[in-house]
Amino acid sequence: MDRSAENARDRALVEQAREGRLEAFNQLVELYQDYLHSMTVRVVRDRDVAEDAVQEAFFSAYRNLDRFSGPSFRAWLTRIAINAAHDILRKRKRRPAEPYPEWEDDSWQPPAPAAERPEAVSLTRQLRAAIARCLEGITVDQRTAIVLYDVLGYDYGEIAAITGVSNGTVKSRIHRGRLALRDCLGQDLEPQRG
Repeated sequence: MDRSAENARDRALVEQAREGRLEAFNQLVELYQDYLHSMTVRVVRDRDVAEDAVQEAFFSAYRNLDRFSGPSFRAWLTRIAINAAHDILRKRKRRPAEPYPEWEDDSWQPPAPAAERPEAVSLTRQLRAAIARCLEGITVDQRTAIVLYDVLGYDYGEIAAITGVSNGTVKSRIHRGRLALRDCLGQDLEPQRG
C-alpha cells in the first residue's frame, strides 16, 4: 500500500475513533504495534523500554486524537513513540547496551544455511558487535535520525516532523552520526583487514 492510500485509511480510522468507535482505534494499534516496537527498540536498544514506550505512545495517541491533523498518522505516532522512549530513558538515567537485540535472539533469525562456515559466522558477529559499540558512541539524536532514515526509510521532511527539528538539523545529525560511525567502524575493523 502506498503512503497516500495508507494516510487515507488511517485518517478514516482516526475519524471513526474520534466518534467513539474503539474498534477503529484497535485497528490502528494492530496496524502499527509491530512497526512501532521494531523502530523503538532500534532507537533505544532495550526491549523493555521499547515495550513501555509503545504502550505509552498508544495511550497518548488515543488521549490526543483530537490533536492529530494529518497528513500522516504513522509519522505522528512515530514521533509520540520516540518522545515516550526518550522520556523513559531519561527517567531511568541509563543507556541500554544492545542496539539491535534481535540480532542476538536466535529464535528471531532464520536458520543459517548448512554450508555457512564458522569463520563467516564469527566475522558477522564481530561486525555486529562493532556496529553496536559504535552506535553506543553516537548521540541518541543522531542514532534516532539514522534509524529513521537508513533503516525505516523516512525522508528528511518526515524525520523533521517526527523529531520536531528542522530539515537542516536532521541532515546534520545523519551526516555527523555517519561520520562518527565510519570513523569508529574503521578503527574496530582495522585489525581484520590485514
